[in-house]
Amino acid sequence: MKNEILKTAYEQFLKFGIREMSIKKLIEPLGISTKTVYKYYKNKEELLEGVLQLHYNQQFHLVENFSADQNVVLCLFDIWYLATEKAYDVNDLFYKDLHYYYPELEKKNELAIGAKFGLLLENLIRKGINVGIFKENILPEVAMEGIYILYNAVARTDLFKKFSVSPYEILLNSIVIYIRGLCTLKGIQELEEYITTIKPFGGKDAAMEQELQLRHKPTLISRLTY
Repeated sequence: MKNEILKTAYEQFLKFGIREMSIKKLIEPLGISTKTVYKYYKNKEELLEGVLQLHYNQQFHLVENFSADQNVVLCLFDIWYLATEKAYDVNDLFYKDLHYYYPELEKKNELAIGAKFGLLLENLIRKGINVGIFKENILPEVAMEGIYILYNAVARTDLFKKFSVSPYEILLNSIVIYIRGLCTLKGIQELEEYITTIKPFGGKDAAMEQELQLRHKPTLISRLTY
């Protein structure tokens, strides 16, 4: 039952945000009593901490399971594509509430998972340097910090919403341009060829997504080329 409570709480927190999420909203889909929830979690904060651990661990395992044989620049693209796509599916209130009402809990969990993510991604960049995909003068720790700052701006703030474009376009015009700057000519060529095969996410519907692809894709790829 504890795992079912945690799984449902995870879904509900991401759907409603933290402040609007109540024990009532948690027990209704489970068909259990409030007493049952408190048997496993003494309060909402403890439940939230379990949800955060589940959230970040799921993300880490997805990244960890990317094929070791995949080209490193394509793997780096896939990691941030996936992270941005996942963040797009989360109610904005979740991260806003977390930052405003539970800053210490946010910091604690991000430090824990950040160390694991950081080591994995820094090793990926080092591998890319060794095989001639990334430039030799790159400092992996600094490079990853730059990408992470961009990701936070794209996924957890309203800074890019004023442009009224899809999250995929924002990804291409921010994080992907940064990744391109890490690449050698070989890496750039492989990245650009790969991008042409990727399906955009974040469209309002299939027709709109297709229209965005046709309207913007040549422009975006040309921006990556120069």
